[in-house]
Amino acid sequence: MVKELVSDVLTEAIESLYGIVIKEVDQLVEIPPEDNMGDFSLPCFGLAKQLKKSPIVIAGDLQDHILTDKNEVWLNKAAAVNGYLNLFINRGYYVNLVCEEINKGDLGAAMLGRGKTICIDYSSPNIAKKFHVGHLRTTVIGNSLYHIYSKLGYQVIRINYLGDWGTQFGKLIMAYKQWSSKEEVETGGIEELLRIYVKFSAEAKNNDSLNTEAREWFAKMEKGDEEALSVWKWFKDISMKEFDRVYQLLDVTFDSWQGESFYMDKVPALVRELKQKGLLEESEGANIIRLDEDGMPPCLITKQDGSSIYHSRDIAAAIYRKKVYDFSECLYVTGVEQKLHFVQIFKALSLMGYEWAKNMRHIPYGLVSMGGKKLSSREGNIVYAEAILKEAIERALVAIKEKNPALKDKESAAEKIGVGAVIFHDLSNQLIKDVHFSWEEVLNFDGMTAPYIQYTYARANSILRKAGDNAGSNAELSTEEISRQTTGKIKTQHLEDDCSYGIIKLLGDYPNVIIEAAKKYEPCIVARYAYRLAGTFNKFYQENRILDADRDFRPARLFLTEAARDVIGDAMSLLGIKCPEEM
Repeated sequence: MVKELVSDVLTEAIESLYGIVIKEVDQLVEIPPEDNMGDFSLPCFGLAKQLKKSPIVIAGDLQDHILTDKNEVWLNKAAAVNGYLNLFINRGYYVNLVCEEINKGDLGAAMLGRGKTICIDYSSPNIAKKFHVGHLRTTVIGNSLYHIYSKLGYQVIRINYLGDWGTQFGKLIMAYKQWSSKEEVETGGIEELLRIYVKFSAEAKNNDSLNTEAREWFAKMEKGDEEALSVWKWFKDISMKEFDRVYQLLDVTFDSWQGESFYMDKVPALVRELKQKGLLEESEGANIIRLDEDGMPPCLITKQDGSSIYHSRDIAAAIYRKKVYDFSECLYVTGVEQKLHFVQIFKALSLMGYEWAKNMRHIPYGLVSMGGKKLSSREGNIVYAEAILKEAIERALVAIKEKNPALKDKESAAEKIGVGAVIFHDLSNQLIKDVHFSWEEVLNFDGMTAPYIQYTYARANSILRKAGDNAGSNAELSTEEISRQTTGKIKTQHLEDDCSYGIIKLLGDYPNVIIEAAKKYEPCIVARYAYRLAGTFNKFYQENRILDADRDFRPARLFLTEAARDVIGDAMSLLGIKCPEEM
């Protein structure tokens, strides 16, 4: 909306003044941190090198150039300050434009991705291990990116690339044979599988023959041994029941559940292709792709015993996905520690001649620790996702019973609040930052948290509900009528006070927020926006009468309340968080 207009005018001004076309000026335009600095600002420091002029001179030139009669309909003031060009928009113009966009419906749904497909590989828990907070991170990040890209019109393929193949299953089968039984696994489920896996890791440190036997069991799996595959499938079925409970709590679904095992039989064809292209080399009995020229260790394709490995299965999966989905981009949401792995995968695909390899992205996130220690299922130092979510829900329920005992359907509200608190805690910071897990921080319902934003949503909803209840007796506009009829009926001066205008500016910026989050692969941009909008609305609520406002002001303020509520709810939905109608 207004940002696009500002960017277009500045692009035209730069070309007119200097004879140079600067691409993507919109990415340079900022919203100043303080209202007295303007509505938009162009830092001219990045332009100084290209234009070979001082940023102070550039800002002054642009100020003089755009202050014309043609722009006065929307531009109230332009000020060059220390290398910045600060622009003050005509409030009436801005309010009208944003209200018109709101009434069109679905604010923020820019169809940038129409006709394009994005594959997102996320969650991907390991079979026979409980769903821990590390898997929770990739799951909520990937789910949020799915919602963000869908909002922009992309077809998004959600892929759960299950960790259901590899030497760890040889270890688990061996451990099952050595230290467990059918009855114990049936009774203990995934807890029993975890117990024997931890025991194997401890015992194998002092007895390497256990590792040898485990490798033999995995080799049997790869060769189609009936007993080995039967036990492996049994373990997988037990694990899927565990995962389903967590996904239901998070309201997460997938389009593809094809795990590593699906690509096992595609590795031989990959090996043949690599040989035909002269990329495969034998090294100490294993097959590798040398990446010395790129300063990387070799990419291992098959091990000495001929079995596949992560690299080969991931390369086969990428080729398969391109053939099936013809993606324009493929994202892998995994921990930062896997950075080298994906650089090798993408490079191997490029060497194979696949031009689309440049459209593959690793979206890394920081590690999860507790008590200063990295979480590890091998060491038994782990926190489980289901336990976290249920604890959060229970604590939310206790808070509801204390603060609003009359609330209907407390359990449903508690689930939305508890699950939302956990998700928001993860997504409100940049992905690359490490997460130091603590119950106190996750379940703190004050400050920049989901419960604060959800409460703001519920407050706005309460205002609108009361307005609707009173509509008949007072012959006022109902909420639906306000939505349908207000544009053209609102006098702009009724929404030009500082508090109202603060909301208008944030609503107008919502489409840009979503686009920026998509471009940077950062859900935190949406999370922080939702928090700012909630805070700005609460200030508006405190300083402006709404339900008992003057008849001229009431429709405008109800219209703004509804718009703020809807966008808060929509922004939270992009994070995978639901807002209770009442709290």
